[in-house]
Amino acid sequence: MDNIQKIAETTYEKNILITAEMVGFFGEATGDRNPLHFDEEFAKNTRFKRTIVHGALTVGLISACLTDCYGTGTIFLRQDIEFKNPLHIGDEVMIEFYNEKHAWRNRVKLCIIATVNDRHIVDGWVRIIKGDPKIHIDTTHD
Repeated sequence: MDNIQKIAETTYEKNILITAEMVGFFGEATGDRNPLHFDEEFAKNTRFKRTIVHGALTVGLISACLTDCYGTGTIFLRQDIEFKNPLHIGDEVMIEFYNEKHAWRNRVKLCIIATVNDRHIVDGWVRIIKGDPKIHIDTTHD
């Protein structure tokens, strides 16, 4: 996946501001209290030099965007993603889907990319079963 390229128009695009509250809630919900995500003093002595956002939180945002794009009831079947760079509190991440390929029974394979100011955070592909686009839920992160 080192050379993932867009060969089609973007199907979906959304910007999400990463907040300390999101990271805190995610850590509490999952029990992942790794100091790399919460303790600046600890993080200063790592290769990242500052705290980073949980990679699984980024994947969770991608999942919410899949539902936003493909409808309520969308099922996330499979993923093959690579974390390229860390995401930080205060970053505004852009999540995009493109190169959509349709298969039988509402199954779709598509490329995903998450960036912050042209810096790749995550890229790869996912396979889903589309939900019902007539039913919409708000996935806004306030």
